[in-house]
Amino acid sequence: MVKPVERSEWELDEAEAAALVAGTHGDPFARLGLQRCKGHWIARCVIPGADEVAVETLDGTPIGTLTCRREGGFFEGPVAATGRTALRYRAKNQTGEWALIDPYSFGPVLGPLDDYYVAQGTHLRLFDKLGAHPIRHEGAHGVHFAVWAPNAARVSVVGDFNNWDGRRHVMRHRRDTGVWEIFVPDVGPGVAYKFEIKGQGGTLLPLKADPFAFASEMRPKTASRVADPSPFIWHDENYMRRRGMGDPRRKAISIYEVHMGSWRRHDDGSFLSYDELADQLVPYVRDMGFTHIELLPITEHPLDASWGYQPTGLYAPTARFGDPAGFARFVDRAHGEGIGIILDWVPAHFPTDEHGLARFDGTALYEHEDPRRGFHPDWNTAIYNFGRTEVSAYLINNALFWFERFHLDGLRVDAVASMLYLDYSRKEGEWLANQSGGRENIEAVAFLRRMNEEAYGKHSGIVTVAEESTSWPGVSQPAYSGGLGFGFKWNMGFMHDTLQYMSRDPVHRKHHHRDLTFGLLYAFSENFVLPLSHDEVVHGKGTLLRKMGGDDWQKFAGLRAYFAFMWGYPGKKLLFMGQEWAPWDEWSEARSLDWHLLQYKPHEGMRRLVGDLNHAYRTLPALHARDCEGEGFEWLIVDDAENSVFAWLRKSGGGDPPVAVISNFTPVPRHDYVVPLPRAGRWREAVNTDAEIYGGSGMGNLGAVQAGEHPSHGQPASARVVLPPMATLFLVHEMQGL
Repeated sequence: MVKPVERSEWELDEAEAAALVAGTHGDPFARLGLQRCKGHWIARCVIPGADEVAVETLDGTPIGTLTCRREGGFFEGPVAATGRTALRYRAKNQTGEWALIDPYSFGPVLGPLDDYYVAQGTHLRLFDKLGAHPIRHEGAHGVHFAVWAPNAARVSVVGDFNNWDGRRHVMRHRRDTGVWEIFVPDVGPGVAYKFEIKGQGGTLLPLKADPFAFASEMRPKTASRVADPSPFIWHDENYMRRRGMGDPRRKAISIYEVHMGSWRRHDDGSFLSYDELADQLVPYVRDMGFTHIELLPITEHPLDASWGYQPTGLYAPTARFGDPAGFARFVDRAHGEGIGIILDWVPAHFPTDEHGLARFDGTALYEHEDPRRGFHPDWNTAIYNFGRTEVSAYLINNALFWFERFHLDGLRVDAVASMLYLDYSRKEGEWLANQSGGRENIEAVAFLRRMNEEAYGKHSGIVTVAEESTSWPGVSQPAYSGGLGFGFKWNMGFMHDTLQYMSRDPVHRKHHHRDLTFGLLYAFSENFVLPLSHDEVVHGKGTLLRKMGGDDWQKFAGLRAYFAFMWGYPGKKLLFMGQEWAPWDEWSEARSLDWHLLQYKPHEGMRRLVGDLNHAYRTLPALHARDCEGEGFEWLIVDDAENSVFAWLRKSGGGDPPVAVISNFTPVPRHDYVVPLPRAGRWREAVNTDAEIYGGSGMGNLGAVQAGEHPSHGQPASARVVLPPMATLFLVHEMQGL
C-alpha cells in the first residue's frame, strides 16, 4: 500500500525531467530508478511509447503505479518499497503490454579497488572488468558494460536491446577514473552493441565499438557482440605442463607462418572455419614437423587486404572463421598434437576507422594529439600514446588476455622498430625529440619492458618475439639488465643477406662470399629467429623460388640447398605457408594457396625436404640446443669463395653427436672434396638436398662418409666427400655405442 505523498515532495522539476527524456542529464543514476526523497521511496523511469507503468519487485510483488509526467515516456511516483531493491516495470499502451527491469535500480559493479588500480595503471585484470560481461547482479541476469572515456560528456550503450537509442541506457560515470559503467538486465550473449559518446562540446561522435569487445560482428558490419561467458573446457594440461619445462632457447622451434584466410579455402572461395582449420591445418603442420604455427593477426579487423595488421578489436578473434570458442578449440587441438600457437600482435599502431579507437571520446585518447607523435606516415595509422598509463595498461592487459584466455604460446610483436624510434620513417621537422633531445621513444621502451616482464612472470613457457629491424641493443636481453625483455628477435639481416646472395647467378656468387659469412659475426648477439616471412613473397618481390639465381633447375636446386643451409644455421626457423613447396606465384590473401602444384615432382620434393629438415632439426640436438650460443657453432670451411662452398659444425654442448653442415652453391659437383672434421669415424649423410626423392639428381655419398685422422683446417680429422651440385649435406657423426 502506497501512502499518499504530496507531489511537491517527489516531483522533479521540468528541466531535469526533460534532460532525462533527452538523455542529456548529467547523472541519471541520481534521479532514475528507486530514490529516497524526504522519507519516501520514489520510482522514476523513461519508457518511450508507454501510456501506463506499474511497478513491482523482481519477485513479482506489486508496489505501485507511476504517473506519466511528460511526453517521451517519463514516469515517476511514490512506491511501497521497504528498502533499496531492483524494480520491474509493466508498461502498457494501445498495442499491448510488456515488462522490463530498470537498469537504474541497480548499484555499480565496479568498486573502489578497481578505481585505485585503474588509476595507478597496475590493474592486470582489466579484461574481467571492462567490456561486456554477462553476470548475475543483485538478483537479476544481464550484462555489465564498462568503457574508459574520461573526456566524454555522456556515454550510452546502444544495441539490439534498446533499438540503438542512446537515451535509453546512459551509463554511470566513475569520475576518478573516467570509466563509464551500467548493468543492463535481461540482455545476454550474442547481442550486438556499441557505445554512443558525446564529446565535451555536446558533439555526438560516430558510434564506437568496444575496445574490450571479446567478439564482433562479421565484416563489413562493425558492432561488438556480447560473448558467451561459458568457460572453455581445455584438454591441454599435459602440454601446458611440458611447455613450462626447460629453456625455449635450447628447444627446437620451427615456425609455420599462416594467414588463416588463404591457407586453404572452400571450392566456392569462402573461408574455412576455426574447426575446419583444426581438422586440416593442424594435422598438416604436425606431419610437416613444425613445432609452432604463427598466425598473422586474427584480432578483429575490417579490411581483408590488411592481413590483420589494421586491427580494430584487439580482444576479439575475428568473426571471419567463427566465434571465440571456435578459436579456443583450434588452439586446444594444436596443443593436443604438441604444436604451439604464436599470435602476430600489433601494439605499434591502430587504424583511424571511425568506429575504432581514433579520438575515442572526442579527444586524442589512445593516440597523441600532435601528429608528429601520433600519426604513422607509412601506414596512415594512429600511434598509441605509450606514456599514458591507461593506454599502456590496455595493451599489457591484451597481451596477458591472449595468454590466459586462449592459452597462446607466444606473441610475435609487429613493427617494434617503429615503436622504438621517434623519427622512424620521418624527415627532419616531422618528429619531436624525447625529453633528453634524443630520438628514442622512452615511453615505448618502458611499455615493452613491462609487457615482457608481466607476460613472462605470469605464464611459464611462453615466448615473445620482436620484429625489430635495427641494431637496437639487447632486444632479447632481460629487462632487469637493460634489455627490452623479449625472448627472441627476428634476424632480418640473415634474411636480407642470404636471399641477396641466392638471387645472384651462381657464377657470380664467389664474388659475394661475405654475404653468407658476415651474419656469424652477430649471430649470437641476440636470441634470433631466422624469418622467411610473408613480407618476402608479396608486392612484386617474387616467391622464394623466383628469387633464386640461375635457370629453372638451378632455382629448385638452389632453394633446396638454401632451406637446408638455413635449417643448419644457428637460430630458430620460420617459413611462410606455401613456400615449403616452392610456388611460382606470389601469395595473395584473396585466394587459396597453390595446392595443385604438389602433383608435380619438383614441388612435392621440396615439401618433402622441408618435412625432413624439420625432423632432423628436432631429433638432432646439435642442430637446436645451442641455437643462441656461440659454443654451438664452429666454422669448418669459411674461405672457399672460389668454389662457393661453406661448411660448419653444429654442437649441442652435451654428449650428443655433432652435425657437419656443408653447402655447395654452384651447379658444379665437387668430388673428393676434403672436409675437415673434429672426429674420425663414420659420418652418416642425414640430409642430402640433391636426393632424387626431393627432385634432385641423386648424387651423394651412398649414405655415409668415413673420416680418417688426417688433420685439415685445424681439425684433427677429415673426409673426402662428394658435394652434389647446388646442394647442402648434413653429416652426423655416428658415435660408438649409439
